[in-house]
Amino acid sequence: MHTLADRPWPVGARPAGRASGPQPGVRESHPVRVVVQRASEASVTVDGAVVGKLPAPGLVILVGVTHDDTPAQAAALAAKVYNLRIMAGERSCADLGAPVLVVSQFTLYAETAKGRRPTWQAAAPGPVARPLVDAFADALRGLGAHVETGVFGADMAVALVNDGPVTLILEA
Repeated sequence: MHTLADRPWPVGARPAGRASGPQPGVRESHPVRVVVQRASEASVTVDGAVVGKLPAPGLVILVGVTHDDTPAQAAALAAKVYNLRIMAGERSCADLGAPVLVVSQFTLYAETAKGRRPTWQAAAPGPVARPLVDAFADALRGLGAHVETGVFGADMAVALVNDGPVTLILEA
């Protein structure tokens, strides 16, 4: 087991090549980001009505996008998630035909480094984000997935039973 004392550099110092924060002249990139949870059951409710529900065990996928993300990035990440072997027996949703529940989640791009109030500047605004979240869901459908969704921009109540628990964070 490694401890802080095992580090080859003094506490508080950073090794060469490990600078933190934005680098001068380098544009900070924020790829499409998802949180994937294996669930035995899940649903999304808006205004008291269920708008999306896993009909069988599958994945709940919270999707966040930023200003310069592309449909190609969304599709690549959708394929990655759909083919991840994280279901029972080390199988994928693609292997099992397991359903997915896709929920837009701009808060995945919260900036919390300063103060106590998160900022959302890295999150794409609705007119940019909605088509990318739709592209993610459409890419899953194109792969043969049964896709349920939340309602973009709505105040949603997401309920799930995390199976495992298995929760992953992926970016592309």
